[in-house]
Amino acid sequence: MESAGLWISAFHISAFIFGVWEYQNDMLKAIKARTFHAGDARFAIVASQYNERYVEAMLDAAQAELKQAGAKAVQVVRVPGAYEIPVVAARLARAGRSGSALRPRSPRGERPFCAIICLGVILRGETVHAAHIGEAVSRSLMEIQLRYEVPVIHEVLLLENDEQARARCLDPKRNRGREAAQTALAMAQVMGELV
Repeated sequence: MESAGLWISAFHISAFIFGVWEYQNDMLKAIKARTFHAGDARFAIVASQYNERYVEAMLDAAQAELKQAGAKAVQVVRVPGAYEIPVVAARLARAGRSGSALRPRSPRGERPFCAIICLGVILRGETVHAAHIGEAVSRSLMEIQLRYEVPVIHEVLLLENDEQARARCLDPKRNRGREAAQTALAMAQVMGELV
């Protein structure tokens, strides 16, 4: 009788684990093709050099999506790691703005950015360091977009392992760089329509 109970328990545990795996994979949906027109909107991309293989794939996908939408002005800034992304995003968000008021031109004569895309990959290790970096970056990026009223698209991914990174960065159907560019284009349109 006990062996049957153990078998059922093992069966249920296996089914549960497979179900969780299947559920997690179902959550990772393919990115739908959407049509956007960038117009004269300016975009910036801040991309980490750390975990370069994954970030480079997201950067390529984001640039391709912006180009397809007709974006003519895209500034790319590379930083050493994810922790350095917010300070550069803040400087870019501030360009062309005086406090929260929009100025027509930055000191260098450029229009302000309509959206800033932030790309990075943080892989968890054996300590909580990755979680601290992820939390600090998330909080900082949210504060930047609220302070400067510039959409800051957060695709600094905190992932468990290389398998998750491959699925989200190297798979063309699920590349989060492409999704980030689509979000930036959509938010540029939304913000442009607000008074």
